[in-house]
Amino acid sequence: MLQLLHVEWLKVKNYRTFWVLSSLYLLSIFGANYIAYQMYSAAPKKDNMANMFLGSPFNFPDVWHVVSYTSSFLMFMPGLLIIISFTNEYSYKTHRQNIIDGWSRKQFILVKMLLTVVVSLAATLAVFLTAIGFGLHESAASFTFSKIEYIGFFFIQALSYCAVALLFSLLFKRSGIAIGVYFLYTLILENMLAGFLNHYFDNVGRYLPLETTDNLIRVPVFKVIVNQFTASYNITALLVMAAVYLALYFAISVRKFQNDDL
Repeated sequence: MLQLLHVEWLKVKNYRTFWVLSSLYLLSIFGANYIAYQMYSAAPKKDNMANMFLGSPFNFPDVWHVVSYTSSFLMFMPGLLIIISFTNEYSYKTHRQNIIDGWSRKQFILVKMLLTVVVSLAATLAVFLTAIGFGLHESAASFTFSKIEYIGFFFIQALSYCAVALLFSLLFKRSGIAIGVYFLYTLILENMLAGFLNHYFDNVGRYLPLETTDNLIRVPVFKVIVNQFTASYNITALLVMAAVYLALYFAISVRKFQNDDL
């Protein structure tokens, strides 16, 4: 498997588009949180009501939650990396060449699944370091790992988006179509369907594929209002559903690639 991963590395190491988008994504994580930090810094702190709603979002332990939530708005970008990486195989027929060279179909798709894990881990590491940076800047003396579970939730969310991107890449094969469908589904269609189901079927929409992981990281500020007007969430149930969906994404991807006409 290490040899297969090395081959995968050789494919992407000179792929400029992949690295440009990766760099932009990592910079965007810091940039989005810096904007949020500047907005918080500009808010009046003398008002007790404002303090009750805002709290201290960039102090430990809340910074783990805040940075994970803010970074989750960029979640489409890791999926985009997976799409351009996988559809590039179809464009240049490298997937076919790998099979001719002796790879099994299962080995090929397993390496791509491992790539989704690597990309998700890299994104999670960036969020982890960003949270530490802002947290130490604001409250170095109170460093704590309390609430660090939100970093884990971010990893699950990133892996879910990457797995969906991998599945769409397999289904549509061409980068333009796969990217279009991916953005349409993740940014519009599922949100619309979730809103409909939540309204008419008692918040069933929270258990849709991507909504499940999105709801692991809820709004970290204005908690008084959020807790009063939104339904309670069972984190264990969300995690179980996320695991089920991930298993389905990967199982369908393996079956699809093994049965596809190369």
